[in-house]
Order: sequence, then structure tokens, then C-alpha cells
Amino acid sequence: MNPNPLAKIDYRPADEQSAREFLQWQYEPPYDIYNCPPDEQEEAIQYNSDPQNNVFAMFHQEGELIGYCSFGADARVPGGDYSQPALDIGLMIMPEMTGQGLGEGFVREVISFGVEIYAPKKLRVTIAAFNRRAMRVWEKNGFQQTQAFKRSSDGLEFFILTRKI
Repeated sequence: MNPNPLAKIDYRPADEQSAREFLQWQYEPPYDIYNCPPDEQEEAIQYNSDPQNNVFAMFHQEGELIGYCSFGADARVPGGDYSQPALDIGLMIMPEMTGQGLGEGFVREVISFGVEIYAPKKLRVTIAAFNRRAMRVWEKNGFQQTQAFKRSSDGLEFFILTRKI
């Protein structure tokens, strides 16, 4: 792979093949909360490959799947207050590329893509409270924490960060 994975990202609506690939990614603890349980993969493949769910596969210029992003309801976590209008953003990078200082650039790229497609006035991201790496990356891109809450299913704490365009 080219040393600069951000040189040119090609965004394509997720299809069954790309969804199948990114849903099999495995993250090390504590990031393993992002792993898709094997018994939920088929349903998740159908969901992620449905164009109505606004999930995009991100490909490196050489054609390798390096991440995926989503916009709207898919990027929300049950228990948060999403009543204010904003474009919700979700982002996952392949495990081998995490922790290498690439996050800020990935976030900048995904923001640019989302703003171009959806033209929002405000952006919002929801991050697990333990994920300090993600918090720093989004804050470096101008986001500020506006809310903290516990996920309704298991009590895990999350932060909501927003940024005006």
C-alpha cells in the first residue's frame, strides 16, 4: 500500500462484499466493543449494504478497503439526545491502521465528504468515553463535547461532540 493512505480515498456506497469485509475486522480490547458478533454478521451485512442507511466503504487509491463511514441515524447510540438538527457521522478504520497518527486526516476527509454530499449546518459525532484517541482526533478537527450519557442497553458512557460548519 502507498505510504500515504489519505492520498486519495474513494468513497462508494457499501455493498455486500465491502460490508462483509469490514464487519469481520477485529479490534483489540478495549476497542473490541466495535467488533461485530459472528451471530449478528448476516443481519449487519444486509443493513450496511442498504443504500438508505448511508454507509460508505472507503477505498485506498490502490483499491484496498481501509475504512467505512456512515451518516445519519446509523451513527447514533441509543440513550443520547439527538433532537437538535445535525449530521451524525460514524467512522471505522481498519484495525491495522489505527494508532498510527492517521486519525486526524481520516476525520478531515470524512467531514469533507459528508459536507459535500449532505450540506449540513452542524456536525455531530458520538464517541465511547474510554476512546481517548478518538476524542483527541475529533477535537483537533474542531469538535467540542456537548453531552455525556450512558447507553441504554449496557450503561457504557458516551460523549457527543458537535461542530458548526
